[in-house]
Amino acid sequence: MSKPPHTHPDRRPAPGTTAAPTTTDLAPAPATASPRAARPAPPVLALTHATVLLTPHSRPLPDHTLLLTDGRITATGPSSQLKPPPHARVVDLTGKYVVPGLTESHIHTLGDEALTAPLFPLTGITSVREMWGQPFHHAWRRRISSGTLLGPRFVIASPILDGPPSIWADDLGLPVLEVADAQAARAAVCKVHREGADFVKVYSRLSPEAYYAIADEAKRLRIPFAGHCPDILPMSRAATSGQRSIEHLHAMLLATSSREDEIRRALAEVRIDPTDPSSLSRYGSWFRQVHPLEWQATLSYDKGRARRLFDTLAENGTYVTPTLLVHHSLERIADLPTSSPDWKYLPAWAVASWPAIWEAMTGSRTPEDTARIRRIYEHRLTLVSEMHRAGVRLTAGTDTGTGYAVPGFSLHEELRLLSEAGLPAPDVLATATTHPDALLRLPKSRPADLLVLNSDPLHDIRRTRDIHSVVNAGHYLSPADRVRLLADVEKAAAESTPPEEEALPATATPGCACNAPH
Repeated sequence: MSKPPHTHPDRRPAPGTTAAPTTTDLAPAPATASPRAARPAPPVLALTHATVLLTPHSRPLPDHTLLLTDGRITATGPSSQLKPPPHARVVDLTGKYVVPGLTESHIHTLGDEALTAPLFPLTGITSVREMWGQPFHHAWRRRISSGTLLGPRFVIASPILDGPPSIWADDLGLPVLEVADAQAARAAVCKVHREGADFVKVYSRLSPEAYYAIADEAKRLRIPFAGHCPDILPMSRAATSGQRSIEHLHAMLLATSSREDEIRRALAEVRIDPTDPSSLSRYGSWFRQVHPLEWQATLSYDKGRARRLFDTLAENGTYVTPTLLVHHSLERIADLPTSSPDWKYLPAWAVASWPAIWEAMTGSRTPEDTARIRRIYEHRLTLVSEMHRAGVRLTAGTDTGTGYAVPGFSLHEELRLLSEAGLPAPDVLATATTHPDALLRLPKSRPADLLVLNSDPLHDIRRTRDIHSVVNAGHYLSPADRVRLLADVEKAAAESTPPEEEALPATATPGCACNAPH
């Protein structure tokens, strides 16, 4: 959960970091097509002899060719019949599988663009939803769009809108808009709409009055809103109010309990010290008060009540992003890895801080606490399985930006955990493709986003990590491109030193406060 070195988009890279890849950096010798060349890409790209999976639930099309013209798919057909034009760049994908590019639906990018943005497309993630928007995210998006930065398509939240006192203090240097009443809530929605947010991010401490005002003003301005279900608001009300997605599974535990009314009254009594300057201390206090209520909710799970709620979510088109990865890392700490080949793409000083932070957050647990929390995590898997069976649309997101999660790579682990929850491989793949496409309202006419795999992910979802190449916004990243560009990120990470300015406290934990320790 430590913060990677921060580079403001209008400043030079922080000491010890390298600049993000530019169009010049990405332009290889003429013999190899550039993923983001300064010169125009060939007008036609032909991906031939592949098994094509147009959607997770469509029939696989063996030995097919995809023609991309100016970055967009213009034809698909059997390779024996669809012949590339003479001027096309032809890539033979015999034995490969082509699936839609993946979307990561819950991220927090707080670091140097050279270490963050490229990792997403290099790992097959071609679109992301940034859940705590800041001005530099919009600057990244402009650079990605112009071709001067390799990165995914960004959908960017507003700053967090929360009730006072927020779980977040101001020690992280991240904006939180505290709204105490309807008037302040409406003004905050107007403000973030003017500033260009793609959607409004709602949070845990909002009062019903403020929440309903946000929902009404967002509807008036035609801007979506998404985020946490506030502590004292029934989740069914969030669905019927038009909230596009609900993040994490904390509120879901409470909403499916036969003791929901009693537990929500207890939640209303939870207090945050507004004079506490530490975010870690604030949400640590909040969770110590909330944990017994989560345990009560787990013990009082009401399957009939849950099914009625899930039907409401499905009928209202409310998506749920379970973020199992971060739940797993904080609730199954005995299973935390001690090393990973993915960690080399983050600064060593950041990775080295994770165990101490996790110990500070979870080290006070008693054996009884640990056993309860493992039970709670197992119950979360049950909720995911039952939501899926009830037709609730799930989207894959990891809360990347917290510890033990590497941008891009972590989404593949989230897919594995969704499979563990009982989702069949096609349905898991849908959580990172067709479902987020609809949630984020990504334009169907956009340049092509494709992931080329060496093996069939419908047989084993873990094969999404077995990447051959990627088409990111119409630009082909060959195997050689990926090796070279990943090496560039690894080098930047190895050369990174802790930033001397704008540094977070040693115990800072960027990400969602809802995923603090119990």
